[in-house]
Amino acid sequence: MNFFRFLFGLLRFDRANWKAVSLCVLTAVVFWIFTALNKNYSTNVRFPIVFEFDGEKYATAQPLPKTVNMNVSGNGWNLFRKRVGLKVPHVVIPLERPSEVKKIVGSTLAPIMATQIGNVKINFVVTDTLYLHVDKRIRQRYKLVADISAITFRKGYGRISPVVVLPDSVELDGPESRLKALADSILLPLDTNNVNENFRDEVEIGFLGNEFINRNPPVAQVIFEVGPVQEVSKRVKLIAHKKPYALQADSASVWFQVPVSKLEDFNLAARELSLEATATQLNVMNLPSYALPLRMDSVRVK
Repeated sequence: MNFFRFLFGLLRFDRANWKAVSLCVLTAVVFWIFTALNKNYSTNVRFPIVFEFDGEKYATAQPLPKTVNMNVSGNGWNLFRKRVGLKVPHVVIPLERPSEVKKIVGSTLAPIMATQIGNVKINFVVTDTLYLHVDKRIRQRYKLVADISAITFRKGYGRISPVVVLPDSVELDGPESRLKALADSILLPLDTNNVNENFRDEVEIGFLGNEFINRNPPVAQVIFEVGPVQEVSKRVKLIAHKKPYALQADSASVWFQVPVSKLEDFNLAARELSLEATATQLNVMNLPSYALPLRMDSVRVK
């Protein structure tokens, strides 16, 4: 009976009693953790990896694997530190001919990693395969072309000069497969609304996969003049591109956008205009650089 009274008295809400109980529990837990971590265990640990190759001759064409997962054995303290990311060494994997290595079987990594991961033992490599894409590094120059099709102008205004891109080309340095997949020209898209004054904008030189490629320079400027324009219709003579093509008319109406300041010049130049007809399209020949064709009559070609 006295025992139960003692236990009840101990469990009564008394701040001094609970402090003592909490301290005892904490001491027991710490003692248990220290004892448990002094034993040996096995667990999976993810190790960061770095591939070593000649960066002057080769470049990555796809993101390289960043970690490899291994089952290791060792002292509880060592495993705990590695499990939570403390003192986990970067494992260096050398590649002598990186462009020829497309994958690495995980089981072959154990001998390479054994000397780099510290005082733990490798049981087996959990990661099945590492896939790589490293190419020869090359340099090529590409033409820059501004795409202003998305630009809109205030009513009565338009482009009145050729589009200038500065610089007109870019040097690209990167993996061969990425550069070979690009077109000869790189488009610089612009999207601005209600333009009514001379245009100058800086555009990033971007394309699919540009994160793997060094660009010199990384940006370019697009410049053209803007001013009052007028829509003008002219009757233009038709010319067949090749003799087998037969035209059902000798001319067609074409509508042009012309700067107001150039209307007199265009009226004179229009005498030399012609439409070259092929099986698929009509091309305006001898068109002054300041004039922009907008639309034209349909033409039937046999």
